[in-house]
Amino acid sequence: MQATSTTTTAAADEAFDRALHAQTVCEAFQITASARAEQVAVRTPDGSVSLTYGALAERVRRVAAGLAALGVERGDTVGIMLTNRPEFHIVDLAVMHLGAVAFSVYNTSAQGQIEYVFADAGNRIVITERAFLERLTAVREAGTPIDRIVVVDGESDGVLSLDQVETLGDAQFDFEATWSAVAPDDLLTLIYTSGTTGSPKGVELEHGNMMSKIRGLQQALPVTPGGRTVSFLPAAHIGDRWSGHYSPLGVWGFTVTSCADPRNVMEVVQQVRPTVFLPVPRMWEKAKAGLEAEIATEPGARGTLMRWAIDTGMKNFRAVQAGQPASPIRQLQAKVAKAFVGSKIRRKLGVEQAEWFLTGAAPTPRDVFEFFAAAGIPICEIWAMSETSCVMTVNPQDRIRVGTVGLPIPGLEVKIADDGELLVRGATVMRGYRNKPEQTAEAIDSAGWLHTGDIGTIDDEGYVRLVDRKKEIIINSAGKNMSPANIETWLKSSSPLIGQAVCIGDGRPYNVALITLDPDGAAGRSVDDPVTIDEVAAGVERANAQLSRVEQIKKFKVVAEEWLPGSEVLTPTMKVKRRSIDVKYAEEIAELYAQ
Repeated sequence: MQATSTTTTAAADEAFDRALHAQTVCEAFQITASARAEQVAVRTPDGSVSLTYGALAERVRRVAAGLAALGVERGDTVGIMLTNRPEFHIVDLAVMHLGAVAFSVYNTSAQGQIEYVFADAGNRIVITERAFLERLTAVREAGTPIDRIVVVDGESDGVLSLDQVETLGDAQFDFEATWSAVAPDDLLTLIYTSGTTGSPKGVELEHGNMMSKIRGLQQALPVTPGGRTVSFLPAAHIGDRWSGHYSPLGVWGFTVTSCADPRNVMEVVQQVRPTVFLPVPRMWEKAKAGLEAEIATEPGARGTLMRWAIDTGMKNFRAVQAGQPASPIRQLQAKVAKAFVGSKIRRKLGVEQAEWFLTGAAPTPRDVFEFFAAAGIPICEIWAMSETSCVMTVNPQDRIRVGTVGLPIPGLEVKIADDGELLVRGATVMRGYRNKPEQTAEAIDSAGWLHTGDIGTIDDEGYVRLVDRKKEIIINSAGKNMSPANIETWLKSSSPLIGQAVCIGDGRPYNVALITLDPDGAAGRSVDDPVTIDEVAAGVERANAQLSRVEQIKKFKVVAEEWLPGSEVLTPTMKVKRRSIDVKYAEEIAELYAQ
């Protein structure tokens, strides 16, 4: 039995190395699926759907043959509008094995937004589920040339079911020859930017871009193959495409559990015990707030010891970050503290088996890094863009430098332009924006440097620090430059009642803020409650104490609406849509400056 196990492990390791150096994601998946045929590849949290790699590969073959029978050819586009579910992996893999281009639309997209994206992508087929069928039918009836709608969860009038597609394939269809013909410079997917300003742009990513990304990150943050992860970000976002689909199924050989509702992700994490976990900053913030509340109310000596442990761990982490010499006593105290409280927190969150933790997409407050470092959870902040196939820089796990987004991944160059904008160059950079040659030329210069739109610095050791988006820097009426993202980060971390915050001040004499209440931290509270407003005001004052005089918030208003991801005011990854907020809350902003 032991010999069989060793042979299996050795074969899996050999397959991992081959998949890592594959030319395309198709080739990588075929290598991985063959080596791990009996391992579960994709599943739902309740286990109602569970496919081994062998079963997944067979369904990919059948769906690919069926789509080919429907006329999908190399270079064609196929739209996908699905929640996080195993069927997404099946259809996306099937499309790419035809040399075609699968892309996703955000489930929160309005009809007009879907029409725009489909017109730009030029797809004639869309694969969806019954929950979105009415919206997509309206898109087709409005004149968008959609020939076929395929539904993955049952049958509906006027559309094909996924089961029916699987029966359409020609028995003579040469699947092996078809996927083997896919080349590194073939398009893999389109990632439509979520559009904080203007209409979304279709980022064209090639197979070679993504494979270069996976190889570079394997050097920066090595992954042990055969692990587990949770897919919960929208498939339309590059974060989930890379971390929940291409990497785990193509190369890592992971079991991917789909979480259809991101509000339930921490429950799923507790079940899955992932070996890699990549939550967005707000998830870390909320987890910290919940844990701190529990620790604060823990009675007796146990509570005292837990609070000492967290405080000791945070002090040690701050000292390390400040470059202070590590005394034997401090090291011992930190080790004892981490052993006492850290293991409990990791088990409670369900991440005690995780190899590494990432966060990005938005600024993360420093105290979040300090708190989790005290619990033995080193959070590695990243810098990522759709245009570079996701991650560009990452903090090394053993050399985290809080306040930076780390070092460039191997194979990617980063430099600073004369105006402070960060530029990157490498094999992971996109082909361009679909149907937008002028905007592509603006983004990628003649020397191949991608202009990221981010203002930042690079220190002597190569660590990159972000200041803010080039177009979002606030310049007040006195000419002072400020980062609204930095101000907003302090606001959101200043009180558990504050959910979202946006700083306004461009061209104005002083800064004001619009604030929403956190649905958990302020549960049952009202924006009309004077006590609640006073507590928010106290939080604003705490934030102001960390800001320079010119950065401070002079006035604020708590708005009643909850700002949801994918809404008119937040992107699906919770970036603020500043132009939309300026329009939506024009009266409230005017009142703040008129008072």
